[in-house]
Amino acid sequence: MRSYSLIRRFLVMGLLVGLVLGATMTPARAVTDVKRFREFTLPTANVYPQGITAGPDGNLWFTEQQGNEVGRITTAGVITEFPIPTTYGYPQGITAGPDGNLWFTEWFGWKIGRITTAGVITEFPTGSYPYGITAGPDGNLWFTEDVGSKIGQITTGGVVSEYSLPTSDSIPQGITAGSDGNLWFTENYGNRIGQITTAGVITEFPIPTAGSFPIGITAGPDGNIWFTENIGNKIAQITTAGVITEFPIPTTDSRPQGITAGPDGNLWFTEGLTNKIGRITPGGAIRESASKPGIGPWDITAGPDGNIWFTEVGNAIAEFRLL
Repeated sequence: MRSYSLIRRFLVMGLLVGLVLGATMTPARAVTDVKRFREFTLPTANVYPQGITAGPDGNLWFTEQQGNEVGRITTAGVITEFPIPTTYGYPQGITAGPDGNLWFTEWFGWKIGRITTAGVITEFPTGSYPYGITAGPDGNLWFTEDVGSKIGQITTGGVVSEYSLPTSDSIPQGITAGSDGNLWFTENYGNRIGQITTAGVITEFPIPTAGSFPIGITAGPDGNIWFTENIGNKIAQITTAGVITEFPIPTTDSRPQGITAGPDGNLWFTEGLTNKIGRITPGGAIRESASKPGIGPWDITAGPDGNIWFTEVGNAIAEFRLL
């Protein structure tokens, strides 16, 4: 069963990475904001950086999927890498925890990892294939198990609880804490947005666009939840009551991936196939940045310096400076 799930998962990830790397063949677009980007190439080649988050130490922390490491980058661009004890852990999501540490998922290792700001890693076994992770309102960490179609909770002491989704084979990925005290997550194959209470009660909301393939998700400054539709080519908003509004991205087939709330009161997202960073206001107005050097913006977060930081599967961490 695990081998079948693994093959299916790699087919999905291969499709996404292929789409991102295909950006090198996309015709060049107008460049207007390129001077606002900074890129920092990772010391280790071909590590495919994935998740990124702001740490409690004033730095950015990220996962290296193929490098099997967790990385730290200062706002000046100094990078340090920390190897994960488990071979082929395949780290994905990462978030700042309520305990002053960073917490990350090890998809292939079936573990949740905790790393201190000094780089000391502790690992905790989970059920199967953890992917996205976020800090919850209950003082615990919450994560998705995409192949297992479950939502997991882990205490800062390492105790794990799991909750199966009503829709089987839905492949949950992104997860975030909402303004309503619940957790919200995307269901890729299920084409739904899910809500889970801290007691484990799950509600699902179908997305109007069929086959939209939702991935990234974040709490917005307006009290709503915002998410990306990778195949639907839209940014969408869902209220805590479950009402969904969708906003088409001007650039065709941009493959939006990660999304985060910015320090400017807007939402910021990555366009993996067109090498752009997008901004959407709470009212739905979208502005796309210019093309930049590099390949495949993936996950994105607000940095401690008031700017936007993101991973590039082309082996770099990048910053977009807000004016």
